[in-house]
Amino acid sequence: MPRLAIGPEFPRELSALAQPVRRDAVVALRRFLLNVSGAPHPERVRGARDPRVATLRLAAGHRGVVVRQRDVYWLRTVLPDPEAWSYAQRHRYGVNPVVGVVEEWDAEALERVEPALRRSGRRSSRLFDAICDGDLLALGLDGHAMPLFRLITTEADVAALEPLLPPTQHLPLAVLARGGSLAEAWRELDAWRYSDADTGPIDPDDLHAALRRSPDQAAFAPDKVTLDRVLGAPEWCTFPHPTQHRLARAARYEHPVLVIGGAGTGKTVIALHRAAHLAANGRGPVLLITFSQSLAEELSARLDVLIEDEVIRKRVEVDNAERLAMRIVAGAEGRRPALVGPGARSLAQLTDEALRLLSLTTGDLLDDVEPERKPYRHIVVDEAQDISAAQWRLLRAAAPRAYDDLFIVGDPHQRVTDTRVTLGAVGIPVVQHTLKVSYRLPQELLSFVVRLRGGGPVAGLVRGATEMYGYRATHNGERPMIRAYDSPESELAGLRATIESWLADGVPAGEIAVGARTTRLVRQAKKALEGLDVRAATFQHLKGLEFERVALIGVAEGVVPEPPPQEPGARARALQRERSILFVACTRARAMLYISHSGRGSPFIPL
Repeated sequence: MPRLAIGPEFPRELSALAQPVRRDAVVALRRFLLNVSGAPHPERVRGARDPRVATLRLAAGHRGVVVRQRDVYWLRTVLPDPEAWSYAQRHRYGVNPVVGVVEEWDAEALERVEPALRRSGRRSSRLFDAICDGDLLALGLDGHAMPLFRLITTEADVAALEPLLPPTQHLPLAVLARGGSLAEAWRELDAWRYSDADTGPIDPDDLHAALRRSPDQAAFAPDKVTLDRVLGAPEWCTFPHPTQHRLARAARYEHPVLVIGGAGTGKTVIALHRAAHLAANGRGPVLLITFSQSLAEELSARLDVLIEDEVIRKRVEVDNAERLAMRIVAGAEGRRPALVGPGARSLAQLTDEALRLLSLTTGDLLDDVEPERKPYRHIVVDEAQDISAAQWRLLRAAAPRAYDDLFIVGDPHQRVTDTRVTLGAVGIPVVQHTLKVSYRLPQELLSFVVRLRGGGPVAGLVRGATEMYGYRATHNGERPMIRAYDSPESELAGLRATIESWLADGVPAGEIAVGARTTRLVRQAKKALEGLDVRAATFQHLKGLEFERVALIGVAEGVVPEPPPQEPGARARALQRERSILFVACTRARAMLYISHSGRGSPFIPL
């Protein structure tokens, strides 16, 4: 029976096909798995640069491209027949000899650029002349491509080669090209190792083992049920990036873990996968905690998609920090606190009282409980930067001090509250991991928001400051659009025209969001967009979400930032918080960001 591994491009391209073609392709793959009569069979590709590449006829006029080795088939893509044959001829495949992951090369394009590199090399000194072959090979660079790499003369050459090379080949070259050391290049490469425990010998001819080491490139589908899940699930469920996979699926952490990363680096994906892993393999109940109730509902819905087994899903409780505190206070008082009617307390009053009670009494009480009677065995925290000190003390007390007790993710640069907590000060010494690669934001948008946020340090979750430097994106895209209007009315008309053009481009309404700093502006936006089914919310309510395209309105002087207090310390904190709120809203976009204002623009908008 064939062993089928699906590549991440295949579900994306399958979903873009017409429904009859998509249906026929899925039926063909099910037959292929069962190896029954009428199943597609691999057809050799004339002129292929890799003899293992074949095609499968999946539907009328459409073929899948596979890399095969004995009974293992790695399904890369599905394309119309001429494009599929061209793709199959153009690419070759290998295994990185150092980290053992699979690699795809655009061999035809590399052959075309080699003459230009050779001509350039005659006129200039070559970039890597001072580094011996042995050192380059130790970074996992492909021996067959070494003559090509030796022709490189500038950092721009390396950047131009990026779309044609596997990332595990390009990243070490990019580090060396910008003057980085061999050790820095090694760290970039080592981030692609799928497991810290994976240190055994690597067989470059073993495709199956390499695919198992490449969770971002291959999802095995041994049966129809798994195949349908892989084809239908969101990409973040099925194809985690190697660093995400390694952090989320680690067998055991002896101490609390803190994962710090900028926008789009996959912190929430890691938190979700870690919660799922602990639910399936842990030693007791799991709590996934976040900053707000809306975020908790979003995380709960995403867990429902990630965890299919209902028994395992029920082991994970999702909540926000305030509701958790209120539930425990209700337990201490023996009744649910009244929010309306006689004796009612406002949410703010009730929250203050709950946090005071929890930090002074309940936390201590819980700490005296036997480990097996703690409410939770494992706690995963998302949006950690906005959790208060009192809430941290409760969380620390709600799980026993043992391995895999606390797993924390956050970004101090996205802090939207006045919270300033050092985890060590609340009894949570952590081992920190830092993420520097944004998978969501294109480089143009990432560069824009880094300038908007400012590169200065902010108070971190561990002692000292956290700085925003060294972040990079994995892809390029559109620059943010900044639009100035003469009046609020013309700005709202421009917003509607922009959203209508996006919908006309085929962007689903659910992939578009409109944000504003105030509820008044949100109401105006909703009125202007009447009849268009797109989300409109304040900047704060976009926190934790992501969309293909985002439009932010009213980003004007006097609105963003809101007028700050006069006291110098309070003023500085308020301005930093306002800048963070705008930063968070901007980073919700995956592909396109539109910012508008009437009158003078916000001083936060980078020139």
